[in-house]
Amino acid sequence: MKRTFITAILAFSIVSFNSGLACTTAIISGKVTPDGRPLLWKHRDADNFNNKVVYEVGPRFRYLALINSDDPERHVWAGTNSAGFSIMNSASYNIKPDTDSTRKQDLEGLIMKLALGSCATITDFAQMLDTLPKPWGVSANFGIIDAKGGAGYFEVNNFSYRFYDANSNTDAPDGFLVRTNFSVSGESNKGAGYIRFATATNLLKEAKAAGDLTPEFLLTNATVSLKQEFTNIDLTKEISKVDKIVSLRDYILRYYSSSTVVIQGVLALEPTDFSTMWVKLGFQPASVAVPLWVGAGGVLPQLITAPGTQNAKLCDYTLQLKKSCFPLENWDEGKNYVLLNSLVNKEQTGLIQLTRVFDREIIQRTQMKYEKWRKFEFNPTEAANFYIELNQDIQHFYKTYFDL
Repeated sequence: MKRTFITAILAFSIVSFNSGLACTTAIISGKVTPDGRPLLWKHRDADNFNNKVVYEVGPRFRYLALINSDDPERHVWAGTNSAGFSIMNSASYNIKPDTDSTRKQDLEGLIMKLALGSCATITDFAQMLDTLPKPWGVSANFGIIDAKGGAGYFEVNNFSYRFYDANSNTDAPDGFLVRTNFSVSGESNKGAGYIRFATATNLLKEAKAAGDLTPEFLLTNATVSLKQEFTNIDLTKEISKVDKIVSLRDYILRYYSSSTVVIQGVLALEPTDFSTMWVKLGFQPASVAVPLWVGAGGVLPQLITAPGTQNAKLCDYTLQLKKSCFPLENWDEGKNYVLLNSLVNKEQTGLIQLTRVFDREIIQRTQMKYEKWRKFEFNPTEAANFYIELNQDIQHFYKTYFDL
């Protein structure tokens, strides 16, 4: 395994891969979720809007991964494997010391690809980092959950890392950790995403108080939130009958939002086949939540994947609908401004409103499958058939509401 890691990392020692502009992420301990299962949430912001999901076979484990559609190397931006190990990242802009002149950078996607193929636990990931030659070519917060209940973040630069444990009362007094684009162990008041950090933290605190730290909350609320903590603005309260352009600067949702992944882990001793990767592919307000399981084998819903460097159809749908949301996108500064009525409106026909209803239906149907499987065992055939149903229903949804 050591030789595999070293060979792979050396092959990319001076190549740079864009890891994205910004992200809002969280790791939630099973101690504070209603069912005791840990959660991983990544709201991805990137300048590569075409994302898709692929199924891969690594040296030790099979895995599902969110990748850039045009990436032939299939570097990973979030994923889960057959051992119940799940990983994501957010770029950190304050963890690399000023004295570090390393040229090698942006290898986060490669690190996560290696991890999904070979790691089963948080300990495995630490050992993998210790095995790899330095500099690692990363500046990131890697969020991880595993099948043993492990949950937390590795804050990593080219030469060192620090782990923050979501199960620790010291590291995570609220039972969860949030990371945007700075590291707690990095230089104070440097980096980015402090306002998004505050917004996400408050959203999760409110959900915890309501007993609602669930995949549904993350998929239908947090990742399409129109709240901004510092200004105390909630754009859903500014709906009017008149088309209104508002600023999305420093919101979790933004022009560069490109996909969301929510991974629900398993309980101790529960089969890892039950670990579920939810994905809202593409621009989240226009997308719908799709459940995925590594245990279903190489089968995936056709809408969320594509061969080679082709784009996923669901992502294409969302990007087409996104065009109506940002009428000023041709100007750089115009990307901060959204047509609010395209997202939410009094007629309940905004993108967020329409997709939220369908998301909740899909989540309810998935829960029914879960309840059946947990009484017996995970059924790959039923999962594959469920994919076919979802594929048809999602296509019908976009045809009915958007004529796509």
